[in-house]
Amino acid sequence: MTDVNLGMPELPAPAYPADVQERLAADAAQVVARYPDSRSALLPLLHLVQSEEGYVTRTGMQFCADQLGLTTAEVTAVATFYSMYRRKPSGAYQVGVCTNTLCAVLGGDAIFAALQEHLGVGNGETTEDGKVTLEHIECNAACDFAPVLMVNWEFFDNQTIESAKRLVDELRAGAEVTPTRGAPLCDFKQTARVLAGFPDERPGAVAAGGSAGPASLAGLRLARGETSAGTVVPPRDGGQPAAPTSEPAEPGRPPATHPSSHDAPQPSSASDPQHPAGPVTEEDE
Repeated sequence: MTDVNLGMPELPAPAYPADVQERLAADAAQVVARYPDSRSALLPLLHLVQSEEGYVTRTGMQFCADQLGLTTAEVTAVATFYSMYRRKPSGAYQVGVCTNTLCAVLGGDAIFAALQEHLGVGNGETTEDGKVTLEHIECNAACDFAPVLMVNWEFFDNQTIESAKRLVDELRAGAEVTPTRGAPLCDFKQTARVLAGFPDERPGAVAAGGSAGPASLAGLRLARGETSAGTVVPPRDGGQPAAPTSEPAEPGRPPATHPSSHDAPQPSSASDPQHPAGPVTEEDE
């Protein structure tokens, strides 16, 4: 049974020490100045206070409210809505395992279960050394690299159980770990400050890049007229693949060299102009 507190209401959150308050207030002024309406700065300010202590404390929420002229209830409503804001102490490295559909079936569920056992923690829990917080996360829009892990929102692609275990062991040991793509890895507090909108001043961080994989970019390249050769596959009827050509075999169908020519839309009662579908009605209407 949940305990019910019938005593005195919770006291207001204590303020930051004077030097921290002054420093954060100067940073907050820069953030607020970017917006025509000050309350629009709430999301980056929450990242700012998260960069101070590694999670959004009651003191941090009070600070945001004071800077923006909001109530703490308004700030709390936002801080508790978005999962990127931590509400309790967490690790220097937030290790998220994608368990959405494609990553899950390609091994994400198995990786998550193996890491829980390997680290001795559950979902959202932190290792005793304070290094790693493990959680399962939703789609990271990197399905062509599945299964995917993210560490402080940087990608680690095409993972296996063994590579994932090796990754968390290296993080806990303080080894230099390089993401598959994107900026070099930094700790969670540094990540939060960058998300607040402040420049990443580490050498090479800004120049580091990464992009979607070939499968994600196939549609864009076709739209641009980049018709590089694709994989020719047997058609659905079981016949032989058509000879490679740059022209569609028939109007409205992709060329046989298209990677997904075997999965092109088939005519249906709704899409075939020779057999248009009328409105669907209930019987006797």
